[in-house]
Amino acid sequence: MSGAGPEKPGETEVPAGPDPLLRFRAEMPIVGRYLYLNHAAIGPLPRRSAERMAALARVVSETGDRRWPERNAEVERVRALAARLIGATDPHEVAFVENTSVGLSAVAEGIDWRPGDNMVGAEGEFPSNAYPWMNVAARAGNEVEYRLAPERDGRIEPEDLLARIDGRTRLLALSWVQYATGFRSDLARLGAACRERGALFVVDAIQGLGALAVDVEALGIDVLAAATHKWLLGPEGIGLLYVSDRVIDRLRPTRAGWRSTRTPYDWSRLDLTFAEGAKRFECGTLNVYGLAGLGGSLEILLEAGPEAIERRVLALAERTAAGFEAAGLTLAAPRDGAFRGETSGIVAGAHPTRTPEELAEALAGRGVVVSARAGRLRAAPHFYNSEAEIDRFVAILAELAGS
Repeated sequence: MSGAGPEKPGETEVPAGPDPLLRFRAEMPIVGRYLYLNHAAIGPLPRRSAERMAALARVVSETGDRRWPERNAEVERVRALAARLIGATDPHEVAFVENTSVGLSAVAEGIDWRPGDNMVGAEGEFPSNAYPWMNVAARAGNEVEYRLAPERDGRIEPEDLLARIDGRTRLLALSWVQYATGFRSDLARLGAACRERGALFVVDAIQGLGALAVDVEALGIDVLAAATHKWLLGPEGIGLLYVSDRVIDRLRPTRAGWRSTRTPYDWSRLDLTFAEGAKRFECGTLNVYGLAGLGGSLEILLEAGPEAIERRVLALAERTAAGFEAAGLTLAAPRDGAFRGETSGIVAGAHPTRTPEELAEALAGRGVVVSARAGRLRAAPHFYNSEAEIDRFVAILAELAGS
């Protein structure tokens, strides 16, 4: 196995305890090899997912296209699982794309922009949720404005976002959870405000989906995009794009192929009538191997239960945050009192004398996997991590930080 540090970081056994979610540790081969707290970067594939991908590869190797209809049926089964996870009304509101960037770019390029229009976002966003909107403004010769709300002490105030929305605002595009700080926005409040003002509410959900429960209908989300390789524990190179039926006619597909159409398997008749719902944003042959693996990952998340996962992720993150502070790190965003509802599975902090890169490298040498992002050390535990793992991590961190 590649990677810095030993493959076995020491004891990661789970003491007897009441939390039934710990049974899913048996699904994660990475347990016992690394103390893995890096789900905001890349989530490790569950055993079930890897086995599904390998099994499909064997089938295709041995049968070619003889079982192709089965693969298409599996795509639709996985689509239904994804729709269930996010609370979509109908599976056709979910499209499979390559990643978050492609999903958001489809939205950015699919709007009929006019001079004087604007879009609203926030400072500190990951590039996936900035470059598509910057590109719109640049291509429009800056006749379409990209307005940014500031980040204040690791937080993005809803009032700052709403103050930038006016009668010419076409959309608010915001990350549910900010990758560099872990700050979580109030989607319900922002979704309601966007609907009142006629602006699309576009959510980059990659740092929340799989760790936090979401209901796109209840929250008023019009568009949601997320790659699957982080908290969803899926393969790289697959993304989900949810587009509500409420707004589907406000977005024009900018790519077209046989899968984009209402009759994708009637290849002898050319009829560019787009498919119902978000499926029109699928262009051609899909990554069925990756989707087979994603199916296994989504099954696990649904078996565990999104609400139960969220409770556990937040509890482990609080335990991690306390360890950060005990080791002398300053948290990127407040997590206590009135700010508790703004927290996520991401814990980020800066040390006064040790760089995050130094700390991350030293931790890797001890078999602990975290990240350095935006001048901070970032840890991101998932629901299968144990309390014992968090305690071991914070003990090592305190030792390395010299506290």
